[in-house]
Amino acid sequence: MSLIIAKKRIENQLNVFHTFQYKGSRNQVDEFSGKIIYCFSSIFLILTNNNHYKCFSYNDYIANFFRFIS
Repeated sequence: MSLIIAKKRIENQLNVFHTFQYKGSRNQVDEFSGKIIYCFSSIFLILTNNNHYKCFSYNDYIANFFRFIS
């Protein structure tokens, strides 16, 4: 998947509620719910249900570290 395709897929999900999964270091998996609120040139920002912000790069999505569950 190219960076352009990844950006378009993420931008299509703006302000849509989802459950996300992020695979961190040392096999740690973080699941959270929220919505993507901003898409910048190299990162996107998610507002979780707990009113916390989480920031991810498009490369996280391309490398399958970050994914949509629902």
